[in-house]
Amino acid sequence: MITWMQRHKKWLIITIWISTIAFVGAGFVGWGQYSYGNKAGAVAKVGDVEISKGELQKTYSRLYAQYNQMFQGNFDEEKAKQFGLDKQALQQLVQQALLINLAHSYDLIITDKEMIAALKGQKAFYKNGEFDKETYKLVLSQNRLTIKEYETELRKELLIQKTLKLLPVKTSKNEENILNTIFNIADKINYKVLSFDDIKVSLKDKELKKFWESKKNNFMTDVIYESNFIKVTPVSKKFSDTKIAEYYKENRTHFKDSDGKILTLEAAKEKVLNELNAKEAKDKALRTYIAFKKNKLPDDIALQNAKISKSNNPFNTQTLDTVSKLALTKPYTKPINIDGIYYIFELTKIVPSKPKSFEEAKSEVLPLYIAQIKKEKLMKLANNSVNTFIGKTSDFLTITSVDKLVPLSKQEAADFLQKLFVNDKKRSFIGLNNGKIVLYNILEQKLLINKNNNVSDTIAKLKSTMFNEGLIKTLQNKYQTEIYIQGL
Repeated sequence: MITWMQRHKKWLIITIWISTIAFVGAGFVGWGQYSYGNKAGAVAKVGDVEISKGELQKTYSRLYAQYNQMFQGNFDEEKAKQFGLDKQALQQLVQQALLINLAHSYDLIITDKEMIAALKGQKAFYKNGEFDKETYKLVLSQNRLTIKEYETELRKELLIQKTLKLLPVKTSKNEENILNTIFNIADKINYKVLSFDDIKVSLKDKELKKFWESKKNNFMTDVIYESNFIKVTPVSKKFSDTKIAEYYKENRTHFKDSDGKILTLEAAKEKVLNELNAKEAKDKALRTYIAFKKNKLPDDIALQNAKISKSNNPFNTQTLDTVSKLALTKPYTKPINIDGIYYIFELTKIVPSKPKSFEEAKSEVLPLYIAQIKKEKLMKLANNSVNTFIGKTSDFLTITSVDKLVPLSKQEAADFLQKLFVNDKKRSFIGLNNGKIVLYNILEQKLLINKNNNVSDTIAKLKSTMFNEGLIKTLQNKYQTEIYIQGL
C-alpha cells in the first residue's frame, strides 16, 4: 500500500496548459528552427483539434518564464534544451487537445455568461476593486496579446475544467480507515547510518586500467568539425529622415515604452535606426552567403578557420548544432547571428569520435571507479554489520516522522521510512537513494490512536492522479495524434 502511495506521491492532476495569470505574465522567447509538414500553420493534430505554431510558441514561452523564475533569472535557451522545454510544451498541448476532443464528443460548450464570469474573476484586470475593460485591454496589449487570442485560450481552459468536473472522484470510509491505519503504525528502532565517508579506497593504476578497459567505449573523444568561416562586419549606415519615418510608420508597434504605449518617432529614433541597421546587416549576410556558396567572394573578405567540438566551441551552442548537421556534400550554413554579428560556416572535414586513451580518460574514469568500489565495500560492510551493530534508539516512528532520525536529513529520513514500512524484516538494512545505507533493528511496534484530518483529500488526490493518467491513455487510444513538426 505504501509503495503504491509513493508511486503517486506528487498528487498531480492533468496539467492544464493555461494558468490565466501566468499566461498573461509570460513573455515570448525565440523559437528554434524546425521543418513543418504540409499543414500550413499547424504543428500537430489530435483527433479533430489542430495545434498551431502560435499555440506552441506561447506554451513554450509560458514554461520558459516559469523555469526562469525558478532559476532566479539564470535560465537560458541552452538549459531549456536540456530540460526538453519544446517537448514539454507540445505534450501539454496534446493533452489539452485530447480533453477538448472529449468535451466536443459530449457537445460541451462555454457560454458567453461563463466567459464573462471568468474574466471578472481575474484580479489582473481590476481597477478600484472591480473589473475594468480598459485595464483588461492594456494588460493584454503589454503582453502582445489581442482580446480574441486571450479569450480563445481562456475558453479552452474553461472547457477543459468543465469536462473534468463531470468526472468527480470520491473517497470511501474504508479507504480513509486504511490510510489512517497506515499513517498510525509506529516502530521503535535501533539504527545506524553507513555512508561512503566510512569507506577508504586505495588507488592502483592496474585496477583502474582494468576498470577503464571494460568501459572504454563510454569515454570517447568529441567529434571535431573543421570549418572555414566568414565574420560579416556589422552595418552602421546613415538613413534619410524619410526612410526613418517610413519604417517607423510601418512598424510603430515595435516601439513601446514600459507602460505599453507607442513611442513617438523622436523618442523611438534610436531604436528605429537599430532595427534598420539590423535589417541591412541580415541582407548583407545573405548576399555574402550566396557569394560564398558560389565561390565568388570579394577579395577583401578573408576566410578564417576553426575546429568546433562540444568541449572546444569558440562560438555558441546553436553554431555547433547547425554545423554538426552539415555534410561535406552540403557544407554551408546560412548566416548565424552570434551576439549581433553574422557568421557563415563551410564544413571542410569531420574528425570522428574514438575511444580516449587511458591517460586521456583517467580523470573521468577515476571518480566512477571510486564510486563503484565504495558502493561495493559499503554493501559488504552492511552485510557484515547487520547482525551485530549497536546504534541509536529512536522514539516510536510513523511514516511521517522525518525529523526524528538524526543524522539523516528530512529527505533521507522520508526515503528510509517509506522503505521501512513495506519491509517485512525485523533486522536488516535499507539502501537510500543517495547511496547511504541504514542498518536497523525493530525493537517495538504499536498502533497509535491519531486521526489524520487530511486523509480524505490525500485519497482524492491519489485517485484523481490515477484516474487522470488512465483517462489520458484511453483518449490517446481513441484519438489519433499526428505530429507535423520535425525534431520533437
